[in-house]
Amino acid sequence: MQESPRPDGVRTVRDPLQRIGRDASLGRGTWASLTEVFGRRELLGRLISREISAKYKNSSLGVVWSLMRPLAQLVIYFVAIGQFLGAARSIPEFAIFVFTGLTAWSLYSEIISAGTTSIVANGGLVKKVYLPREIFPLAAVGAALFNFVIQFGILVLATAVLGQFPWHADLGYLPLSIAIILVYATAIALVLSALNVYLRDVQHLVEILLLILFWASPIVYSAGFVHEAIGGTWIEQLYLANPITLAVLGMQKAMWLAGTTDPEQYWPPNLALDMGIALIVGIVLLWIGQRIFSRLQSNFAQEL
Repeated sequence: MQESPRPDGVRTVRDPLQRIGRDASLGRGTWASLTEVFGRRELLGRLISREISAKYKNSSLGVVWSLMRPLAQLVIYFVAIGQFLGAARSIPEFAIFVFTGLTAWSLYSEIISAGTTSIVANGGLVKKVYLPREIFPLAAVGAALFNFVIQFGILVLATAVLGQFPWHADLGYLPLSIAIILVYATAIALVLSALNVYLRDVQHLVEILLLILFWASPIVYSAGFVHEAIGGTWIEQLYLANPITLAVLGMQKAMWLAGTTDPEQYWPPNLALDMGIALIVGIVLLWIGQRIFSRLQSNFAQEL
């Protein structure tokens, strides 16, 4: 500190100027954000526990409700598409096929839908205390992972009961698929959660887009149907460029044993390579998404 005289003779204290807020640079700013979030990891864990407990508060069935929606969807798609439309006749073990796709999609859609509203839903905390705002979308990711583990456990149990337990070399596609889903969903959730603070229509738009995107991946229909209809065209290449389509295909190749042993089923060539490229691109997009979030988060308290 330095004292500086004023024209009237009164001496004042002059403090050096200090920067308030995060470093906006790409490298140091990213590292500072990661360090800040890691320093609040205990709080992040409590927020995840709060998300899970609040969802099933005063519920007699508890986490069982997390299975009700995908199981209801499984029954509907199995009966309507598998039996009435005849898809089950060309897709072996159709129930396992559909439930595998629903398990992957549930993780992706839950992260995005819950992450989009996470900042607004925690507006009271954002306005009262300073903390790294990324922990709110990340808490949504943690809660979605908890539900995914339960649903995935049911999927594994179903494969064992039906004698289709996926103990084979293609099981390596599983961690790659989960990584792709987590990276892309987290990147999207970060950006949308920030945009939703300024424009609340975003959360309603997300619901519609998720409904559309559900049918853009081979969850209730085989990728072979797409290949037969538009195989060899740029439309098929665009279809396979969707990272969630690749993640669903990878999870099916890992968990749907009947499909990998059936020579009539179609699998895109170079699936593992395409998934690896998608993961690298997703990591870059996650970094960009975090930087966008960091730029937008400075006015959260005022907007809320």
